[in-house]
Amino acid sequence: MTATATDPRPLTGEPLSLDLLNTRWMADGVRQDLLTDTDGLTVWLVSNGLDGRFAADAATLRHTLVARDALAALVDRPGDAGATAAVDAVLGHGRIRATLTADGPGETAEFTDPAYGPGWTAARDYLDLLRTNPDRIRACAHEACILHFFDTSRNGTRRWCSMALCGNRAKASRHYARTKDN
Repeated sequence: MTATATDPRPLTGEPLSLDLLNTRWMADGVRQDLLTDTDGLTVWLVSNGLDGRFAADAATLRHTLVARDALAALVDRPGDAGATAAVDAVLGHGRIRATLTADGPGETAEFTDPAYGPGWTAARDYLDLLRTNPDRIRACAHEACILHFFDTSRNGTRRWCSMALCGNRAKASRHYARTKDN
C-alpha cells in the first residue's frame, strides 16, 4: 500500500477512537489490518485529518497500535480495571493546556513525544464519547464483523456497522433459513 492509497476499510467516518478500532476488519472471512506499516498509518492519518499534525513513522505507528489495543480492550470489557489502566497509560503521554488567543479561550494538546499524538488523541476522543453517550458506543451485531460505531440514530437502536453490508447479510441469512425449512 502506498502513502497515496485510498482507505480500503469498509467503514470510515466514525469518531476518531472508533475509527482507530476500525483499522482492523474482516473481508471474506480474513482479518485485515490497515496498521501493519507506516503506509497504512499514513492512510489512517490522512483519513482523519491528522496528517498535518503527526508523522507517519515507526514510533508513531508503535504508539498508535498500543492505543488501539488499549481502546479495543476497554470497548470489549467496559469497566475492566486492566483495560482502564491501559487507556489511562496512553492518556498519561499527553495533556490539554488551556490557552488564551485573539479569538478567545482555547486548548492545546501537548505530548511527552509527538509520536504519542494520534493514539492519545483517539483515547481522548473516547473519553468524550463516554461523557456524552456511552450507551451509543456499539460493536456491529453481525457475528462475523469486528467493526465498531457510534449510534447516532434518533431512537438509538442501530445494530449494524452498515445496513448495506452486515444488516443486509443478516437479513439474507434469516430469509435463507426460513425458506430452506419450507
